[in-house]
Amino acid sequence: MKFAHAAAVAAVLAAVAPPSAIAQDHYPSKPVRIVVGFVPGSSMDAVARLMANEWSQRLKGQFVVENRPGAASAIAADIVARAPKDGYTLLTGGTVNVSTGLINSKQAFDIVRDFSPVIAVAGQPMILAVHPSLGVNTLAEFIALAKSKPGALSYGSTGIGATPHLFTELFAQRTGIKMTHVPYQGSPQATTDLLAGRIELMFSPATAVLPHIQAGTLKALAVSSAKRTAAAPQVPTLKEAGVDLDATVWFAIWAPAGTPRAVVDLLSRTGNEGLKSPEAQALLTAQGFDPIGGSPDDFARLQTEELAKWKAAVQAAGIGQ
Repeated sequence: MKFAHAAAVAAVLAAVAPPSAIAQDHYPSKPVRIVVGFVPGSSMDAVARLMANEWSQRLKGQFVVENRPGAASAIAADIVARAPKDGYTLLTGGTVNVSTGLINSKQAFDIVRDFSPVIAVAGQPMILAVHPSLGVNTLAEFIALAKSKPGALSYGSTGIGATPHLFTELFAQRTGIKMTHVPYQGSPQATTDLLAGRIELMFSPATAVLPHIQAGTLKALAVSSAKRTAAAPQVPTLKEAGVDLDATVWFAIWAPAGTPRAVVDLLSRTGNEGLKSPEAQALLTAQGFDPIGGSPDDFARLQTEELAKWKAAVQAAGIGQ
């Protein structure tokens, strides 16, 4: 009888306990999968694995990265949008997940309607990297070469509608050049073809090309950010090189819309703690990332600002369907 009474009292307490208490006491009680829309070795994958490691340590659970590349992260996003709203399936995405919906109005999910912002993790500039065989050393020399060969130069991107694609199209529009687009499933494959000379250039997240620039196997002509990056301080910004254009690539974590706010807040709080750890700071700096952090509401505001920014970019570039 005493056992039955205790069980009844426990049931009542569980029913009235605040969600935050329940979330912190029981989450995660099983493995959490973090779905990534790009291949292992990509910038987005690096961010996912960093957060998986930090959450695993701080929440004493298992956070597993699952790579589902394709369609500029739309495949991964669709998986997470359809997942149970319990915090056990998360999406690592970024700028690309904002821009693709602006280009493809027919995709089944909506980044605002179907996802809950958890944490904006980090950002980094894109670097305009070219194959040495082009024989150019400055942005001005590259633009002159591209103008002399309309459509002859091929540039890589991480997929149709991905930030490097949109940004390169804007760059071409602003500079009056024409190039041929070659989309890939991720930056590692694009970088491999760039190193082999199968494409001549790409605006790439810094992580993918910095080692090759430092080794001298690729040349960096400009960075896309408003200020020079500490990872490559010798490389001028586009504005310094005479092109009035700037943008950064950012990476973040979402949960399916409807995920309990207590779980979202727990992930956000422990994620922010993780970003401040010496190990995370060292890893981000080494790969050319700038930590962002902040609350889910901070991330939601960033998302709103980026939607407006890239909507204008899509319209200016004349891309979309």
